Amino acid sequence: MSSSDSDAPDPQALVTQVQEGYAFDGPALELGALMSTADHVHPEAPVRIPLGMLNRHGLVAGATGTGKTKTLQLLAEQLSDAGVPVFAADVKGDLSGLLAAGEPSARVDSRMTALGQEWAPTGYPVELYALGGEGTGVPLRASISSFGPLLLSKVLGLNKTQESSLGLVFHYADKAGLPLLDLSDLQALLRYLTSDEGKAELKGIGGVSTATAGVILRSLVTLETQGADRFFGEPEFEPSDLMTTTEDGRGLISLLELPRLQDRPALFSTFLMWLLADLFHSLPEVGDPEKPSLVFFFDEAHLLFDDASDAFLDQVAQTVRLIRSKGVGIFFVTQSPTDVPDEVLAQLGSRVQHALRAHTPKDAKALKAAVSTYPHSEYDDLGRVLTSLGVGEAVVTVMDERGAPTPVAWTMLRAPQSRMAPADPEAMTALVAASPRQATYGTAIDRESAREKLAARLEQAAEKEEAQPASPAPTQQPEPVPPSQRKIPVPRTTVPSGGDDSGESTLDRVVSSPVFKDAVRTAAREIVRGMFRTGRR
Repeated sequence: MSSSDSDAPDPQALVTQVQEGYAFDGPALELGALMSTADHVHPEAPVRIPLGMLNRHGLVAGATGTGKTKTLQLLAEQLSDAGVPVFAADVKGDLSGLLAAGEPSARVDSRMTALGQEWAPTGYPVELYALGGEGTGVPLRASISSFGPLLLSKVLGLNKTQESSLGLVFHYADKAGLPLLDLSDLQALLRYLTSDEGKAELKGIGGVSTATAGVILRSLVTLETQGADRFFGEPEFEPSDLMTTTEDGRGLISLLELPRLQDRPALFSTFLMWLLADLFHSLPEVGDPEKPSLVFFFDEAHLLFDDASDAFLDQVAQTVRLIRSKGVGIFFVTQSPTDVPDEVLAQLGSRVQHALRAHTPKDAKALKAAVSTYPHSEYDDLGRVLTSLGVGEAVVTVMDERGAPTPVAWTMLRAPQSRMAPADPEAMTALVAASPRQATYGTAIDRESAREKLAARLEQAAEKEEAQPASPAPTQQPEPVPPSQRKIPVPRTTVPSGGDDSGESTLDRVVSSPVFKDAVRTAAREIVRGMFRTGRR
């Protein structure tokens, strides 16, 4: 890395610039200290992030193995100490080490000596979550209705036409008072709408063809076979539970385990976006607080944007832009800044860029694009610095207390004070068992929802049909199928779907009943479509 020494021609001028640029009046997170060359650290020039500017969001980027996870761990520790709750997706399981104190080592001692900073092994308050209980953690679930059509379309990989059609199906369910709690509810509704009994209702929705409904249904079946059914249902997680501090004033660090990420990348990333959208909907406006109310680390952020529709990307950008006023800061963690769309990248005030690689033409193009996003740098060749950074080093620029970018600083980062490896499995299991959240979310609930209501509706229609006196007919009619054999979601072609002589359909009669009207009024009060057209019941 000595080849980068010439990239800082005037070390003393650089030290002075960083000292002045990173001297903040309020509290700040300590990232590390300036490096003028690969062999020269300047502890007199600390590099920091103002605590009050963390709701202006940030980016932690770098190639695999360059230290991104340790940077995330370092930030989470100091945020907790400052009384700020933290949420992070634990992709590799390493972040679980936050609950245990770190172990001294020669490498840690050498780094902290070079930085001129103290290091004390410390464990932090941690809550472990797992999507649907798959893994070690309190089960985290969401209802299909709350998830909404736009996010679900991203998970299912639907095109624009199919996405629009799914939105109409959700709208129909809301108006008809059919709670969509899990995948089986949505499957039952789609099968009903494509059956003989529901074809008239499907036609009444408008814009939803039988073929499109069939494609969506098959996509849901595929998702279910991947084991995603356990992620949807009740009790639904309340994102406000993330906004917790301990009795000693430290912020709770909530970690979400992501098992088998490679099998369901779109599901996991979109689930994290649902959390953000729900937070945006539920939190009050706070403006620019002295410190954020929550910092949300979005690891493997490229998964969120891969193959995303324009409507989805617009909503992500809008959420990031507006959630700042709710006191929530978002840090996207990914390999390259080019993984993040320009509309989102432009809103990220802090940048911690670990080493980038330039082994291919595509890598070289990404490196050039990354360099172009930085403010003016005193380094003669910032691209050369970025490709020569060592592990635990980063190029940093943040937003100062005036909202202006700080000088670009080649930084040696501090070592985390918690364990820099996965926690002991027994300790993790004990932590989950003792958690009050486990008592709240540990057991799945299966209350009456769309599946049961549709089944009951068809049973009532069939019984009424059978109770009507037989009318003369020129030809012999087939015998009706007994009600016990009519099951959702199997289409019942032998059950007439027409109404009585007044022309009312089965749905018209049900909708006109007092019980149904009361259910609709209740649903209307409870279902609110917010960001991503999500709604909490």
